[in-house]
Amino acid sequence: MMKIAVIASMVAGVAAFAPAQVSKTSVATNMAFEDELGAQAPLGFFDPLGLVADGDQEKFDRLRYVEIKHGRVCQLAFLGQIVTRAGVHLPGDIDYSGHSFESYPNGWAAISGPDAISGAGVAQIVAFIGFLELGVMKDITGGDFVGDFRNDAIDFGWDNFDEETKLQKRAVELNNGRAAQLGILGLMMHEQVGGTFPIIGAM
Repeated sequence: MMKIAVIASMVAGVAAFAPAQVSKTSVATNMAFEDELGAQAPLGFFDPLGLVADGDQEKFDRLRYVEIKHGRVCQLAFLGQIVTRAGVHLPGDIDYSGHSFESYPNGWAAISGPDAISGAGVAQIVAFIGFLELGVMKDITGGDFVGDFRNDAIDFGWDNFDEETKLQKRAVELNNGRAAQLGILGLMMHEQVGGTFPIIGAM
C-alpha cells in the first residue's frame, strides 16, 4: 500500500511540471480585469479559482462588493481584538444583573465558552448585525463605485479629492481589508492554540 502511495505521488509530481494547456479564450477573459482596482504588484490580477474567467463584469462587481464589505468588517474585528486585549472596554454594565463589559473574556471566548455572554446577548448581537446588513451597509442611492455606502448622507470630504487620490484611497482600503481578513483569521486560530504575541499579549 505504501509503494502505491509513493508511486502515485511521483506521478503527480511529474505531472506538475508538464506544460499546461492555456486556451486563448481564458487568457483574453482574464485580461478583462487586469487593470481593475486591486490588481497590484507583485501578483497583479489574481484569480486562481477562475471565478471570473468568463469575463462577466456583473459577477466581478458582486465579488468585489463582498470583498470590500468583508474587509471592512474584518478591520473592525481586528481592531476590536487589539483594543479589548489592551484592557479598553466599554464602561458600565452589559446587562441588568450588574455584569460589566470588562468582566467577560476577549475574542471568541466572549461569545462561546464557559464565561461567555448569555444566549440572549448573542441573539441581540446577531440581530444588530442583521439590521446593519439589511438597512445600513448597502448602496441605497446608487454610489460612484462598488462598495460606496455613503448614500448621500456621509461624505467626509470625499468629493473634494481628485480622481487619482480617490483611486489611491480605495486601493489602500482594499489592501487593508485583505490584510485584516488574514489577520483576524490568524488571531482566531491562535486563540485556540494559545501563546503570547507582541501588542496583543496572551491569547
